[in-house]
Amino acid sequence: MTEGLTMTYDREGDILHIDKMPPYAGQDSEELSDDIIARLNPNTREVENLEVLFFSTRLLRKDILELPLRARLTLLNEVA
Repeated sequence: MTEGLTMTYDREGDILHIDKMPPYAGQDSEELSDDIIARLNPNTREVENLEVLFFSTRLLRKDILELPLRARLTLLNEVA
């Protein structure tokens, strides 16, 4: 099954959400690096959601935002 990503920004909390699926109560969480939180599947430990805290502050810095993840990006086929 092919999965897409959804990105949303919470201005009030200043959090960028990157989601493969909606978050749910049973997910585990782990801080990957400075203010980057991963929500993990409790059985497979697969990353299902990311939260980048203080996102607007990061945009003002001159350094590049690097996520401590490896990704394989492919185009999703459109379903007719």
